[in-house]
Amino acid sequence: MKIYISADIEGVAGVTSFDETEEGKPGYEQARAQMTSEVAAACEGALAAGANEIWVKDAHDRANNLIPNRLPKPVRLIRGWSGHPLSMMQELDASFDATMMIGYHACARAGASPLEHTFTGRVSEIRVNDRPFSEFAFAAHTAAHYDVPVALISGDEGICAEASELCPRISAAPVKRGVGASTISMHPDAACERIRQAAEAALLGDLPSCAISFPDRFSIDVVFRRHANAYAGSFYPGAALSDPTTVRFETDDYFEALRALGFILRG
Repeated sequence: MKIYISADIEGVAGVTSFDETEEGKPGYEQARAQMTSEVAAACEGALAAGANEIWVKDAHDRANNLIPNRLPKPVRLIRGWSGHPLSMMQELDASFDATMMIGYHACARAGASPLEHTFTGRVSEIRVNDRPFSEFAFAAHTAAHYDVPVALISGDEGICAEASELCPRISAAPVKRGVGASTISMHPDAACERIRQAAEAALLGDLPSCAISFPDRFSIDVVFRRHANAYAGSFYPGAALSDPTTVRFETDDYFEALRALGFILRG
């Protein structure tokens, strides 16, 4: 069984401020250690369920957060950003049996986490076909694009609730709840145990089919906080400003939507 894991840090137990998520800032080393522990727990659960190959994408900030020698030996770790449109799901393809997302967080404007955002703090919202999209939603659609089921989500309660709505048979392992500018978290060790058990149970059961159905056409709206970023992003071929801070792009090809999004976000 071949498993793919995408890992972020804002949904990790105990992480509450953006300073804790940035290299060199107070609390970062503790946050990256817990991120590593939670990913290792998911790997251990997968191995207990019979996985013999696990690929992990470090998908936060500069993508060099996970501590490699604290992960199980069967893991192949993807660090850094290649520039490939799959981004947080780089190297995923149809050869994988399941995917898991660890340390994920609520999207911008969800009201569920003090750390909520979507890809970058420069945007206030990203919508697909007029529906707010989180980083998880993009990752789950990417998995569905390759017909790979999403078995597990861990992170804050907000993203776990969204994931359960989008993928009804997904296993969810929330490890904290956002309340205003605060979080209420499980003990770090208890969070890891919850993730390990959830990963094993999810992969031992019947893997969920890809329940996500793709629309005939994708309309993506990237709402920037500043007009200058929207203006720059609007020069991607086929994109246009729909208002001073919003770039719209339409396509019937999901991969092309991801490629456009990557360039527009650089605006």
